[in-house]
Amino acid sequence: MIAVLAGDGIGGEVTTEAVRVLEAVAARFGHSFEIQTGLIGGVAIDATGEALPAATLALSKRADAILLGAVGGPKWSAPDAKVRPEQGLLGLRKTLGLFANLRPVVPHPTVLHASPIKAELLHGVDIMVVRELTGGIYFGDKTRTATEAVDICRYTVVEIERVVRLAGRLAMARRRKLCSIDKANVLETSRLWRATVERIMPVEFPDVKFEHMLVDAAAMHLLKRPRDFDVIVTENMFGDILTDEASMLAGSLGMLPSASLGAATRGGLFEPIHGSAPDIAGRGIANPYATILSTAMLLRYSLQLEAEALAIEAAVWRAVESGALPADLATAGAATAAAAITTRAAGDAVLAGL
Repeated sequence: MIAVLAGDGIGGEVTTEAVRVLEAVAARFGHSFEIQTGLIGGVAIDATGEALPAATLALSKRADAILLGAVGGPKWSAPDAKVRPEQGLLGLRKTLGLFANLRPVVPHPTVLHASPIKAELLHGVDIMVVRELTGGIYFGDKTRTATEAVDICRYTVVEIERVVRLAGRLAMARRRKLCSIDKANVLETSRLWRATVERIMPVEFPDVKFEHMLVDAAAMHLLKRPRDFDVIVTENMFGDILTDEASMLAGSLGMLPSASLGAATRGGLFEPIHGSAPDIAGRGIANPYATILSTAMLLRYSLQLEAEALAIEAAVWRAVESGALPADLATAGAATAAAAITTRAAGDAVLAGL
């Protein structure tokens, strides 16, 4: 069973196309996917007063995998808001024990024009970013007075060990290079992070070449020499920021999927890395490719259906190569504004590719 949590803004539009693709894959490969839906984020606050209602959490715990659209929007972002949409997503990750967020960055040659980075720097880029999800400043204790606010950044050895081991296994299956990103010259949590990496990698992954890099240097080198990176592993906030930066290598946030995984093979959470984009919600112009590619990751990591995952990925690239470019990719110099296709048409192009 696959739980679909569309969420807010364009979430419903992009998940609709992803479900169409899942249904086509099921028909082609002889599967039966049961789809059940639930509320999360702002729409859940409106309906129940909670960003993660008990019914949604129960549904998610039963599911073999979860497909999520996006959460958030200005309607629920007042400074004095007691409940925020993002609490639903953070709570879901925490409750389900999803400690590692995988974000692949693979620019497609057809849409290099959409990136602000020089095309010659992008050829051959293939990066897997592994972001720790349950620790760090996002989950640390928080206090606020009229004159001061405090956010505690906290990490335990166990939290670091498990995400580093997952990143090490991924590196073994790729080019056997790992870059651990921290801020060890300033932060005590980063010093613990670095010491843990130093202890694990040489012993458990002796065939993987690893290096440490400070987060500010990494931000620069991601744009200057992105081909040098293979697997990147980093803490929660650094990973959040760096993957948004890395999305520009692919041309748009609308092209990057993600998988949030725990210790179990089933029950992962899969979502595009983009937000709810309330400014374009309801206009039918959102790019669904990141969400569709997230379904490929869902099939690969939670359902162990590699051939089906590869079929979806190939179909998305066929769609892009055919010129089926949503508005975020159909930029000046490569296509006219009239060439931009709708969300539905992008889904149709992927179905045609299948």
